[in-house]
Amino acid sequence: MTLLEKALGLILSGDEELYRICFTSISFSAISIFIASLAAIPLGFLLKLKEFPCRQLLLIIVNSLMALPTVVVGLLIYTLISRSGPLGQIGILYSPAAVITGQVVLVLPIITSMVHGAISDMDPRLPETLQTLGARGLNYYGMLAREMKGPILAAILAGYGRAIGEVGVSMMLGGNIRWYTRTITTTISLQTSKGEFELGLALGIILMAIALTLNFLIHGVVRHE
Repeated sequence: MTLLEKALGLILSGDEELYRICFTSISFSAISIFIASLAAIPLGFLLKLKEFPCRQLLLIIVNSLMALPTVVVGLLIYTLISRSGPLGQIGILYSPAAVITGQVVLVLPIITSMVHGAISDMDPRLPETLQTLGARGLNYYGMLAREMKGPILAAILAGYGRAIGEVGVSMMLGGNIRWYTRTITTTISLQTSKGEFELGLALGIILMAIALTLNFLIHGVVRHE
């Protein structure tokens, strides 16, 4: 039996550990994206539609953070929440909360930058039209968000893909603990380093399927718009 056949066999057999790892990755990333979106979407609107001191500097920082390697994000968060760090007393290192925190920091600039870019590309007459129709305050931003729902959804999906495919944050902050913080990417890294490729390949196939699905969804959203 070939390695590929063994990997497919693991997927089709309903292997408990494999599906637990997938559930852990999917749920961690979903929670991270939800939390990050709550801050990133309003921030993207704010950076484009409001004038305030240091706005351009903040935008430069956000765009720069998009290229930050995951291991650097993991190292920075680790420094903060380790026992000797300033936030060590909260005791979340090597827990789901630590992984989610790292993923939030990782994807927040991505969603912010994409939302900002989408607003920059929208019809400049749209804000004026909404204001003419009497939209003000939260109602105004809510109507803008509804009009921009396609690009916003694409930004969220792109952020999700980034979160579920990262390895540095999950490894450094979660500790790759079996049945607890072990994710798809950390398991692939562990299994290949041990020379045990069946589980790693099976998870790689699932991760590729998730990535392709997300790309099809993003493509569909963009085309629909």
